[in-house]
Amino acid sequence: MTKQVAVVLAGCGVFDGSEIYETTLTLLRLDQLGIGYRCFAPDIEQHHVVNHLTQEAVEGESRNVLQESARLARGDIQPMTELKADEFDAVIVPGGFGVAKNLSDFASAGDGMQVLEALKDALSGFREEEKPIGLLCIAPVLVPRLLGEGVAVTVGHDPSVSGAISAMGGLHRSCTVDDIVVDLEHRVVTTPAYMLATRISEAATGIFKLVDRIDEMMG
Repeated sequence: MTKQVAVVLAGCGVFDGSEIYETTLTLLRLDQLGIGYRCFAPDIEQHHVVNHLTQEAVEGESRNVLQESARLARGDIQPMTELKADEFDAVIVPGGFGVAKNLSDFASAGDGMQVLEALKDALSGFREEEKPIGLLCIAPVLVPRLLGEGVAVTVGHDPSVSGAISAMGGLHRSCTVDDIVVDLEHRVVTTPAYMLATRISEAATGIFKLVDRIDEMMG
């Protein structure tokens, strides 16, 4: 496996971490293509813990994002501070509300959001070295803060999230669940995934397309 991709996680579970299906489908497709990968997550406390059965916040419980992400990575994961762009050919960020709660404060701040400094630091090298960056589901909302204004991305056609992207200087493109948006100039690929998907097979189609395009862009 000569190509290597970094995968950035934000916990474990759609409502307070990384979306499990999106992460698994990403790792599956990378492996099917013979691409190596390593997972990373910030070593911080989660914004909150959500009971995924009731979708309600659990009072008085705290969890660590790196430890929770390790569930998804089968323990094979490193702190985000160890992510070095020169060791990888591309980076992919799956979705899930952990993106909006742990990697940023978008869930509470909207278009006034700030992105975790450790994530900015980790991804700055990919931007500078013009290496491909893939983002799934709600993760494209990070792009204006991470990569600057004028980058074309998609979250499908959610008016509130796409409006926030535009307000922060991003360019939102409407997209179907089974497709991708590619900004060739900025080397960014995005797909709606579970912003639109109602079945795992729907999410898989767009995610596989994204990973395939990242593979092509790595050369």
